[in-house]
Amino acid sequence: QVQLVESGGGSVQAGGSLRLSCAVSGIIYSGNVMHWYRQAPGKQREMVAHITSNGGTYYADSVKGRFTISRDNAKNTLYLEMNSLKPEDTGRYFCHLSQRMGDYWGQGTQVTVSS
Repeated sequence: QVQLVESGGGSVQAGGSLRLSCAVSGIIYSGNVMHWYRQAPGKQREMVAHITSNGGTYYADSVKGRFTISRDNAKNTLYLEMNSLKPEDTGRYFCHLSQRMGDYWGQGTQVTVSS
C-alpha cells in the first residue's frame, strides 16, 4: 500500500522560506508524476507544481520563480522549496502521487504566512 507523509510546514512571516518534504512508501512505478497541491480555507484545492519521474517540472503562475519542486527517487521523497512567501500562500499543502496503479494523497501540512 502506498503512503505519503508530508512534513515541514509551519508559520512564517511574509518574505520567509519553508521547505516541505513528502516521504513516499510502498510500490512506486516508473513513469509517475508527483504534485504539490494546496488548499486555503474556503477555497478549492489547487495545484502548485508537479514533477515527472524524469525531472520535468511545471509551476502554477502564482508560484513561478518563488517555489522549486524536486524529488529524490533514491529516497522516495518529494520536496517543495518555498521562498519569498506571501500571505496568499497560506493553506494546507498536500503531496499527490499519480501512477498507473492509482492516485494517492497525503494528509497535508499547514503553511501559514503572516504579513
